[in-house]
Amino acid sequence: MPSIQLPQFRCRAAAGRCDITPPVGIYHRMWGAALHDQATGVHRPLTASLLWLEPDNGPLSESRVILSLDHCILETSLQQALAADVADAVGIDPACVLVTLTHTHGSGWMALSRSEFPGGHLIAPYLQEVREKVRQLAVETAACRQPAAAVIGTGHCSLARHRNFVDPDRGHAVCGLNPAGFSDSTVLVARITADSGQPVATLVNYACHPTTLAWDNTLISPDYVGALRETVEQYAPGICLFLQGASGDLGPREGFTGDTEVADRNGRELAFAVLSTLQSLPCPGTHYAWQEPVLSGTWIGRWAHRPVPADVRQSFSLWTWHEFTVSLPWRHDLPRLDDTRRNREHWLAQEAEARARGDESAIRDCRANVEQMTRQITRLEALAPGPVCPLKVTLGITGDCLWFFLPGELYQDLQIRLRERFAPRPVFVTTLTGDWQPGYIPPASSYGYGIYQEVIAATAAGCHELLLEELTRQTSRLLQST
Repeated sequence: MPSIQLPQFRCRAAAGRCDITPPVGIYHRMWGAALHDQATGVHRPLTASLLWLEPDNGPLSESRVILSLDHCILETSLQQALAADVADAVGIDPACVLVTLTHTHGSGWMALSRSEFPGGHLIAPYLQEVREKVRQLAVETAACRQPAAAVIGTGHCSLARHRNFVDPDRGHAVCGLNPAGFSDSTVLVARITADSGQPVATLVNYACHPTTLAWDNTLISPDYVGALRETVEQYAPGICLFLQGASGDLGPREGFTGDTEVADRNGRELAFAVLSTLQSLPCPGTHYAWQEPVLSGTWIGRWAHRPVPADVRQSFSLWTWHEFTVSLPWRHDLPRLDDTRRNREHWLAQEAEARARGDESAIRDCRANVEQMTRQITRLEALAPGPVCPLKVTLGITGDCLWFFLPGELYQDLQIRLRERFAPRPVFVTTLTGDWQPGYIPPASSYGYGIYQEVIAATAAGCHELLLEELTRQTSRLLQST
């Protein structure tokens, strides 16, 4: 008989959260155009959210712990250290811990390499405190694991818009709103509920750069993610955990502002889409099934929510994970580290001259170039040696669902193609996992325009396509083996 059955999976689950807000006064510069160095206050707290998932009837070693941090970029070594901290605290392999970032640009760049800047002396003790808090969070969350089920729905939100644009008057390629560009509106929502009926978590997977707040903002902020979580949790008890999708070419429709109310408004817009999707989800273990025609003024089709058949319910416990590495060639025209350092010294000298004559416009432009060169140096120093980037991927199958956890910043095309190829399975794509490097991986068609993401990309043109095909191959193989 016909029925409507939304994707589901069974597991043991728990979720938790802790506050990881840095102290006011910490180094906060994230934007080259910023005129401040240190945070002057807090818009909303930064948090660490942890979701524990383990197989319904499997060993602890098959668990996956998702740790989502309200940060833009963290050094690879720190993300690895956090994974090791969590693993050690709860007795699992570090490979089972997936450390990812919401990518808020309102957090500041918390890197030890920036300790020399104003407020930078607070970075090292702050990061140590984060490690201690996350370790405790893992212990507390692990103690709450219980049998649970997840139901997944697909919604849509128009917050994210294409952000590659060419100024028609000046001809500049800019990173901003492109009203004519395509944007993926897909919101994946998973509601995880304990068998006891207790809400565990609402998982939100959406692709949109948290760049509502830009250089005029001096406050520590999770950007739109903060209001998203707050609004969802008002109506859906449990932890709301956000996973950043493939947002390399996507940003908020209204952004690059200093107005925190805009960030909150953006977050509420996404939250309402999430809540709408949640309202459409059935109880776990059920489907909406055809019953019978009923004669009234005409024949009326009667449907009802019913338990799924036993053989279908058994498939909800499917659980398998696979880690592999994709080798992506570095681009041949990467800037030389020595040249980049010289360029940085040049712009520092130019900035000093501009400050001496009180030229605020020139100061901002010079500072922006200094920031660009500083980031370039950080990136070049962190690149893996050799001719290729070893991109580490975590692929999971839980019940009806596919999961991809990837480093770097991918374009929306990746998640669109994967969802097309593996429909009707829901496909969660989470970027910035484990490693920010190699940064952006644009499609080959995006090269040659001078767009920001292309300019700073470390991998060669064609790597996006190579990655997509390898993800498809590995996923197809894993599905066949199950």
